Amino acid sequence: MDFLKGLLIRVVTTAVAFWLATLLIPGISLHSGSVTETVTTLLLVAVIFGVVNAVLQPIIKTVGCGFYLLTLGLIALVVNGLLFLLTSWIAGEAGLPFHVDGFWPAAVLGALFVGIVTWILGAVLDRD
Repeated sequence: MDFLKGLLIRVVTTAVAFWLATLLIPGISLHSGSVTETVTTLLLVAVIFGVVNAVLQPIIKTVGCGFYLLTLGLIALVVNGLLFLLTSWIAGEAGLPFHVDGFWPAAVLGALFVGIVTWILGAVLDRD
């Protein structure tokens, strides 16, 4: 039961972070007709983002270990921006009204912002 509670908190905090990103970062947009559609879209995008990160992030870190060491971890900004852009593409293919305009600055700043906000909300809500 604690696992489900933690998972639900992670999805909701990520959805809130995406919502704030759509409000604050130019180039990240969410065009929906109702509050219900907005909430549903944000929750689905949060799930997509979580799955993309859970599946691809470990593979990328393993394969690109040398780049992480060579750049002292700064390549993570590029990787996270690309994963954020991939999330936007998957959401578009799924018919969700969530869109990221491009890699720089929208995807990189969006990934950085979502990561920080999710981390802060997770610490406040004690998700683990």
